[in-house]
Amino acid sequence: MVSFIEQATDEPIAHGLLTEYFASRELGFTGGVYRTVFPDPARFTPPDGVFLVVLDDDGRPVGCGGVRSLDPTVFEVKHLFLREETRGRGWGSLLLRELERRAGALGATEMVLDTNASLTSAAALYRSAGYEDVEPYNDNPNATNWYRKRLVAD
Repeated sequence: MVSFIEQATDEPIAHGLLTEYFASRELGFTGGVYRTVFPDPARFTPPDGVFLVVLDDDGRPVGCGGVRSLDPTVFEVKHLFLREETRGRGWGSLLLRELERRAGALGATEMVLDTNASLTSAAALYRSAGYEDVEPYNDNPNATNWYRKRLVAD
C-alpha cells in the first residue's frame, strides 16, 4: 500500500521529485512560458504547512505534494505530482485526502488550489474530490483554473 512521509522541500528526495514535477509541467505547458519557483521549505513546515513524499509498496519515492497556509483557516494544495508509471492507481486521490487531513489537523477549514487547463486529469481529480471552481485568488502566471473546497470536521 502507498505511504507518505513528511519531508522538507529542500531535502534531496523531495527536491528531486519537485524537479521532475516542474520538468513535466514545463513540457506540457500551454499559455506562454512556464515559470518554475521551488517552494520555500518554511511554508511547508508545521504549523504553516506540510510537504509529503509518496512511497510505493516497495518504499520507493514516486510522488509528492504539499499544503501551505494562506491564513489560519485556508490552506493551499501545491505541487501534487505522481510519476507517470504510478498514475491510474488512485494514489493521487489518496495523497489529496491525506493532505486535506493534515491541513485540517493544522486548523484548515477550507482548501484552495490553482492549476492549468492543460492538466485535465488533475481537474478531474479535484472535481471528484469535491473542489468547485472559484474566481482567481492569486496571480499565478501558470494557472488558468482555481478551485475551493470546504473541509468537513470529523
